[in-house]
Amino acid sequence: MMENRMRGERLQIMLTPEELVSLDDFRFKARMPSRAAAVRELLRRGLLAEGFAPAPARSKSADFGVRGRGDGNGQGAGEST
Repeated sequence: MMENRMRGERLQIMLTPEELVSLDDFRFKARMPSRAAAVRELLRRGLLAEGFAPAPARSKSADFGVRGRGDGNGQGAGEST
């Protein structure tokens, strides 16, 4: 069951008729409550399939940077040698 989350960002996409049919087929087969829920679930599955783990709640973009927090060691937050 999905958690109730605040969604402060809106993402608008354009789909071909074929993509929309595929989305609706997935939505009804998976018993999703809305197209938006189906898109979020497909996005989550796709990211996991590509090896992208979900970010922890309330993560900051600095936690995912290539460079450290200005200490000059070049490590991202939470990394150690």
